[in-house]
Amino acid sequence: MRVFVIGATGYVGSAVVAALRKRGDAVVRSARTEDAAKKLRDSGAEAAVCDITAPESLRAPAQSCDAVVYAVQYNGADVAAVESAALGELAKSLAGSGKALLYTSGYWVYGNTGDRVADEDSPLDPIALIAYRPGLERIVLDGAQRNVRAIVIRPGVVYGKGAGIPAMWVQSSKEEGAARFVGEGRNRWAMIHRDDLAQLYVLALERAAPSAIYNAGDETSFTVCEMAEAASVGAGASGTVRSWPLEEARATLGAFADALTVDSRITAQRARKDLGWAPRPTTILDDLKNGYS
Repeated sequence: MRVFVIGATGYVGSAVVAALRKRGDAVVRSARTEDAAKKLRDSGAEAAVCDITAPESLRAPAQSCDAVVYAVQYNGADVAAVESAALGELAKSLAGSGKALLYTSGYWVYGNTGDRVADEDSPLDPIALIAYRPGLERIVLDGAQRNVRAIVIRPGVVYGKGAGIPAMWVQSSKEEGAARFVGEGRNRWAMIHRDDLAQLYVLALERAAPSAIYNAGDETSFTVCEMAEAASVGAGASGTVRSWPLEEARATLGAFADALTVDSRITAQRARKDLGWAPRPTTILDDLKNGYS
């Protein structure tokens, strides 16, 4: 299979590229500039100069491949409009081909579930930070009406390789002597290791039916405080943690602070059943206590 990965050098995208290459697939990586593309080509990779802010630039590489993975972490202005235009162009470019278009959403589209465990059919109640994402999912899923094999994956909080949101706890442990978390720390997060997530992408591209939606979580439900304590231990701060009041955090982090107080759980049994996906038996607590590197 030949796969066009948009966001190929990002935290999730780079793991997806590695998983695809390990299976023997050819990968076309997106590059925003010619200089970036040259660096990728010099390393032996195939690259296409394109940018989601110029949707028409996505057309040729998408049409040259058997599948497209959209794994962009776009943080620019007008994010909803930019991503809507990009995904709309991809769906149009692949119309009638039967090729796969896989969109990376996120479990925050369920909002605060509390003690309820959300599956893929649960109602959506997205938090303010990503209120636009259900609309992006719909753009992709509507592609199935035009013979596009549309796939949506909703990952939990991605961790691993010393990066992602949990790295904030490690950093504050080392710099301040305590792992700092927003709010009271009793909220629970769905978690997924980036390598397990990448393997789910590979399986979905290979086996998922059109209009498939998959949650991606490891079924753990640790509290933020528990994870922060583990990060503190691994960083040499003896398990010391500190609460960052939400109002204070908002002044620095904006709406992202509220996202960090989400209390939400998901099940990924559909991916296990349909695709034979099986995340690792170790957990984020193991990774954090062992230094998170």
